[in-house]
Amino acid sequence: MGKLLKKTALEYHSSGRPGKVEVIPTKPYYTQYDLSLAYTPGVAVPCLEIEKNPADAYKYTSKGNLVAVVSNGTAVLGLGNIGALAGKPVMEGKGLLFKVFSDIDVFDIEVNERDIDKIVEIVKAISPTFGGINLEDIKAPECFEIEDRLKEALDIPVFHDDQHGTAIISAAGLVNALELSGKDITKVKCVVNGAGAAAVSCTRLYYQLGLKPENTVMVDSKGVINRKRTGLNDIKKQFITDRDIDTLEDAMKGADLFLGLSVAGAVSKKMLASMAPNPIVFAMANPNPEISYEDAFSVRKDIIFATGRSDYPNQINNVLGFPFIFRGALDVRATKINEEMKIAAVKALADLAKEPVPENVNKAYNVKNLVFGPDYIIPKPLDHRLLVKVATAVAKAAMESGVAQKPVTNWTAYAEELNKRMGYDEKTLRSIRLKAKESPKKVLFAEAQNLTVLKAVQSVIYEGIAEPVLLGNKEKIKQIIRNNGLEIHDVTIVDPESREESGRVKEFANIYYQKRQRKGVNIEEAREKIIHRDYFAVMMVETGEVDAVISGMTRKYADTIKPALEIIGAKEGRNIAGMYMLITKKGPFFFADTTVNINPGVDELVNIAILTAAQVRSFNIEPRLAMVSYSNFGASKDKSPETVRKAVEILHKNHPEIIVDGEMQANFALNTELRNRLFPFSKLNNVEVNTLIFPDLNSGNIAYKMMQQIGGADVIGPILLGIRKPVHIIQRESSVKEIVDMTAIAVIDAQNLEEESE
Repeated sequence: MGKLLKKTALEYHSSGRPGKVEVIPTKPYYTQYDLSLAYTPGVAVPCLEIEKNPADAYKYTSKGNLVAVVSNGTAVLGLGNIGALAGKPVMEGKGLLFKVFSDIDVFDIEVNERDIDKIVEIVKAISPTFGGINLEDIKAPECFEIEDRLKEALDIPVFHDDQHGTAIISAAGLVNALELSGKDITKVKCVVNGAGAAAVSCTRLYYQLGLKPENTVMVDSKGVINRKRTGLNDIKKQFITDRDIDTLEDAMKGADLFLGLSVAGAVSKKMLASMAPNPIVFAMANPNPEISYEDAFSVRKDIIFATGRSDYPNQINNVLGFPFIFRGALDVRATKINEEMKIAAVKALADLAKEPVPENVNKAYNVKNLVFGPDYIIPKPLDHRLLVKVATAVAKAAMESGVAQKPVTNWTAYAEELNKRMGYDEKTLRSIRLKAKESPKKVLFAEAQNLTVLKAVQSVIYEGIAEPVLLGNKEKIKQIIRNNGLEIHDVTIVDPESREESGRVKEFANIYYQKRQRKGVNIEEAREKIIHRDYFAVMMVETGEVDAVISGMTRKYADTIKPALEIIGAKEGRNIAGMYMLITKKGPFFFADTTVNINPGVDELVNIAILTAAQVRSFNIEPRLAMVSYSNFGASKDKSPETVRKAVEILHKNHPEIIVDGEMQANFALNTELRNRLFPFSKLNNVEVNTLIFPDLNSGNIAYKMMQQIGGADVIGPILLGIRKPVHIIQRESSVKEIVDMTAIAVIDAQNLEEESE
């Protein structure tokens, strides 16, 4: 470890408040009354309830979301037996990971004791405090007995992560590595180097997956565990091989799988070269593997290689497991974490690695495109999908195996609860995608030579949201797909500049000329324009060859919207407007107009409100509109508030079905209690506003961008309103997720258009 890293690490742990965790109150404590409820006399009430019914501890205390990380410091990370106190930074770090990855609270308990009986008694004595026990960094073989005895004695989950965490994560990687290498686990020859807690647990779990004991050789610091060896403990005796070999070098010959949980440099290039074709090597010694990544690939190009390090592909990292396994176990109040729950976690992790990877994960790891293959057999720790995927799988397995005391009855609601718990509340977007999937439409992607757009297309196909059509040079698009390992097959690609599209170009040019001949466009200009992707794409919607268009990734909004306005135009009696959807911790909000009308008049504001309400309603959300201004209900007679006020009067008179009021300042629009108190006459009395109609483009555009940058809102849009057919111009450099969300919205628009025409 370099001097700079040492210095930085010490500063990280000591700066500000020392350590990495703190306790934060979850109930009000500002008044004397609050304190009387928190402590005496009010606290006596839940105490008596728990005395009558111990299960009520989960109702009235933090027990159900509290885990103890217990260690005696005898096997800390790669540091060994450094003692309980010296191991405390690691246990605090474990608590931090529990919290940030799964919102589980932790008390780290460092026990200055090595006697097995005493450790068991200590943990049993403190267990009423906790919903689960995570044993950590306790050396083998004592850790096996401690865990077994606690599991037998307690009715809450007990989990020794050094054993089972590594086993579960590596097993998921193994499942996928076997699939990629075409190997049958029942025929695989396996070498395990190391005989500690993790090695033993990994091997046992691999047996459950189908690995044969007779095909397994375990090696410890003294050599192969075989029948010549004496003085073996009961744990090691379970892994005695009948093969007449004594060294790791002998064992490696012809092996299909190497599992290393030992020391750096244990495997030589010669040993690796002697393995079977397409070997799987999990070199997980910490911090340096049994053979380096560079040395391994200098010898074998057919290898699938994993380590415990984050700076190489395929990191076997326990954080992929324990936060989500405990989350699922706690949520169904499981009495234990059993084998069925572990296998469920293995399968969930293995399956997730095969799904398209969210763009934010690619960016977090500074890669172009993670795709299932030899360099990506296991999900990345920063993939937020892990929470729902693994916790749900574990919770289901707990219920099916009979150890759950509080079953989940609605898995969709459970997933939403998990996402909301971590700030990933995407209920609205999920419902939009589900609605799109009910009747997918043809959506044209006008910038299909862009990698981000193609990644979005891959997700659209995977989720079944739409039937994509790609616009651009066919060979270039196919090359990008090949180079990045994208799963895009049998998709129509249209190239306006190709010879085969000359007839369609001529047809589109004639249609455009007919529309614009009295607006300064001649036939030659029509032909020049129509070959441009934005004009060609919009014309495909206009002629009904596709149902919607997504464009704007690489061009200015004004340049991209112009063809839509010229060719398609607004619905009869409507003007076009732009709306953004903002996903916040308080739920979705809708802002309009934010992109089109610079200084709308009364009639235009009325129209914007009507269009926005209709669009919000199409997402199965009841729109509740506030027409905002810098004044409240006639306080100013200036032109801008007066325009808003008149628009509200028209809406009240002609559109009583729309819940709307104004003019009002934004703070009153968004603060129901304040509005109720000062303006009880408002038609928004006791109503939570979810839609803001701005008096001009200036204010609307500024507001949504401030919410995005300062408020941390996820912004979807702009959503084009009032246009005759679905054309959506996304923001420049949109993310994959944003493009997918806009595609779903475009599909819903097409569905609505189809219903209107029936």
